[in-house]
Amino acid sequence: MTDTPTHLDTAQQILAELGFPRAQQNERSALCLLALLNLSPEKTWAQAENPLMGITPIMDWAREQYGKVYAPNTRETLRRQTMHQFVAAGLALYNPDQPDRAVNSPKAVYQIEPAALALLQNYGGTEWPAELAAYLDGRQTLAAQYARTRQQQLIPVQIAAGQTIALSPGAHSELIRAIVEEFAPRFAPGSVLVYAGDTGEKWGYFDRERLSGLGVTVDTHGKMPDVILHDTGRNWLLLVESVTSHGPVDGKRHAELSGLFAGSSAGLVYVTAFPNRAVMGRYLADIAWETEVWVADAPSHLIHFNGERFLGPYEEGT
Repeated sequence: MTDTPTHLDTAQQILAELGFPRAQQNERSALCLLALLNLSPEKTWAQAENPLMGITPIMDWAREQYGKVYAPNTRETLRRQTMHQFVAAGLALYNPDQPDRAVNSPKAVYQIEPAALALLQNYGGTEWPAELAAYLDGRQTLAAQYARTRQQQLIPVQIAAGQTIALSPGAHSELIRAIVEEFAPRFAPGSVLVYAGDTGEKWGYFDRERLSGLGVTVDTHGKMPDVILHDTGRNWLLLVESVTSHGPVDGKRHAELSGLFAGSSAGLVYVTAFPNRAVMGRYLADIAWETEVWVADAPSHLIHFNGERFLGPYEEGT
């Protein structure tokens, strides 16, 4: 095997030029591309082919031709993080020999799309830039497609009159929106949003100055709650956990938040929010005492877990 780095580096560069996101500009995706072209180290790009290949044969080919060993449990990574994107971008075809093959069939195969093969066979020639431009003309690149799709799927959250933020799509963000738009007006009217986490961007919204003014300074390593609201009238900080798949404010989380917000000049109120009572039921035994629970499908109700007051801060040690 000769000149191994050249083909790998070139394949990664080609994936970038074709508009693939960074997550598909890596060695794994480059090897998958080379396998689909049967482009072993001694061949030139003009000798690229388009065999039908399944995931396991691709992994075997990478080992035999480039010495890259993939563990059997990485099959899904190759399929979900490379081949899925190749098909979505039109670079590869899925089951072209039998389009009605079952999705989970062990006989599933991929093949380089004919126009892409013709383009890549001409890589390195004097006409490559023009041919690449012609190939991309009318074909939206995958990176741009993902960006547009993600933008369309973002969840808008109104945090004040005329002011909206956007969070990554998903059940977690939907519950955060309900906390801000449904819980806050009912149980902390006039409150100001200080922080809203985001599964895609950790700091979905963060009024760092307001929190600092209340005596709390955190960095990106702090274990922030999902939502922080400042009830300015009562000078409370409501620390709200949005629970769709992870745990509520239990004893351990209560201690973590107490430590993180120990310097707060505002009273601390701990709240766990659930999308519905079915999810809440799975965590009832874990919820810490002297905290509140709110359920989005019954937004006008609040459940208080013992303690001497309903919805209010407690002095440390009481």
